[in-house]
Amino acid sequence: MVGTNDHSPFCYFVRPNFSVYWYIYYKVVYMTVELVFRVQQTNKIKILVNIYNMKSILEKLKNSVSQALITAFGKELAKNDPLVVAASNPKFGDYQSNVALSLPKQLKQAPRAIAEQIVNHLQVNDFCETPTIAGPGFINFTIKPSYLAAQLSAIQTDKRLGVAKAKESQKVIVDFSSPNIAKEMHVGHLRSTIIGDSIARILEFRCHDVLRLNHVGDWGTQFGMLIAYLREVYPEALTTADALDIGDLVDFYKKAKIRFDEDEEFRETARKEVVKLQAGAEDSRHAWQLLCDQSRREFQVIYDLLDIELQERGESFYNPLLPDIVDELEQKGLLKEDAGAKCVFLEGFTNKQGEPLPLIVQKSDGGYNYATTDLAALKYRIQKDEADRIIYVTDAGQANHFAAVFQVAKRAGFLPENVEVEHVPFGLVLGEDGKKLKTRSGDTIKLKDLLDEAIALARADLETRLKEEGRKETKEFCDRVAKVVGISAVKYADLSQNRTTDYKFSYKKMLALQGNTAPYLLYAYVRVQGISRKGNIDFQQLRQDSSILLEEETELILAKHILHLGEIIEEVERDLLPNRLCQYLFELSQKFNQFYDRCPVLQADEPQRTSRLILADLTARTLKLGLSLLGISVLERM
Repeated sequence: MVGTNDHSPFCYFVRPNFSVYWYIYYKVVYMTVELVFRVQQTNKIKILVNIYNMKSILEKLKNSVSQALITAFGKELAKNDPLVVAASNPKFGDYQSNVALSLPKQLKQAPRAIAEQIVNHLQVNDFCETPTIAGPGFINFTIKPSYLAAQLSAIQTDKRLGVAKAKESQKVIVDFSSPNIAKEMHVGHLRSTIIGDSIARILEFRCHDVLRLNHVGDWGTQFGMLIAYLREVYPEALTTADALDIGDLVDFYKKAKIRFDEDEEFRETARKEVVKLQAGAEDSRHAWQLLCDQSRREFQVIYDLLDIELQERGESFYNPLLPDIVDELEQKGLLKEDAGAKCVFLEGFTNKQGEPLPLIVQKSDGGYNYATTDLAALKYRIQKDEADRIIYVTDAGQANHFAAVFQVAKRAGFLPENVEVEHVPFGLVLGEDGKKLKTRSGDTIKLKDLLDEAIALARADLETRLKEEGRKETKEFCDRVAKVVGISAVKYADLSQNRTTDYKFSYKKMLALQGNTAPYLLYAYVRVQGISRKGNIDFQQLRQDSSILLEEETELILAKHILHLGEIIEEVERDLLPNRLCQYLFELSQKFNQFYDRCPVLQADEPQRTSRLILADLTARTLKLGLSLLGISVLERM
């Protein structure tokens, strides 16, 4: 064969053109790479679609049991709650349905017989082992490890970790913090500020349109009292910005209050100042504005320290609307006069004599009060802000006040049926002696002092650990760790309690590295980052088509817990109890530590090594996300 090239697959009769050879070669390589890229992109799109459509395991089970009820017993049971909950005892499985125990009277059958028929019509084979029946009719479900692994793989590339957005986005107003102008924020403002911020963060994460409102006390008799007193003792404070330190201003406020209570002549002078302020007198307005601006700057120092975002809309904003509120209540026949005051008598609220209690909306001297302002605010938020849900985060002592305001708003037609209003009450912050938290002298503790002390103690703990471990760190590192740990400890100690109860404030307990504390959770996150540094692991690279194996018991337990995140967040969104998220994160940290202690990670052989690294990474990302919803930052090292 003339011109044959033994290495050429193209031609046996003429010498090949190598430029053509290389052109074809690169063309084939390019087409192959492009095909692989398109397959990968298609797979990514499929994963994203799966995440978007992914229902929580609990939701899938509820839907399956509901459908089995209809198939077995008819459409009459379509509205029955399937009563699926997490299993009370893990030895019986992961979830259980108690619905069969609620139906004997309706179906005239024994609960176990009902349970058997439900199980016979269940379609859960794709994600559950065969359901079992225990006792009188409990239906138990165990999730397949292969399904858990698939779910974990699906959320690996998702920043939301599989947590769905709300099915219907609402306009939600969260009213929280609400300090008073000319007063320092104190420990009493701690719970409203922290709880309100966490609720807002969770609702925002669920993709609701959230308006965070700070209903500051910037109007009323107290300003006439303070301005009148300052005109006598320190007039410069009414014309010059920051002429007084905020602490001195608070002292003057206390002295003005004593004078107001004891001196009739001064009381009358203060009332005239209120009238001037309400009438828009230039000097009174200027003085009021200076006091408000100074207080706002002081509040902002606290909000920056706590990483809180708020939009101020104080009582003064609603002041022009108050006369119309009274007029509307009168036009609708709700107002009655009692001892010269205009009131709405409440239904279901009575005194010891069984007589209806009044909600006063205009005092006998013509002035307005908190109830009038709250009615105006509620009406504005519904009609102007177009809120679907309004949440008030205040102490439990205001429960009756809000119940009364909501009742009057409904009777007046301000509050339609399609708008939810909720008072989110919280208990007191107590000292370790079980009494209301105060300084040794009996004064209310300033919030800034409380937070500064937490940071100082966190720094002292850090310095002790560094000395014991023989570590040296920069000042910047120590400052950062002390601030994050100190502030996180205060926030978490509050949020981890059921908000409806009082709790004892203890620096020692909240800063402990063991137990249900922020430092314990932060350390679990740091532990995963330590794995990354020690093994020189880029967790981002592990998310590319790596398989997950769930063979050991601690791996399964951890995997199941990670996948509960969405259910917990939906619970908190509904019930507004952040302590449930805290408990979830605490248990996640415990389960991760048990997994890490019993399952080698960096020392494991493949494919277990990569699978366990993915589990560790998902744990850390879940902790980081969950803590962020509590307003807590994480650290890479401690």
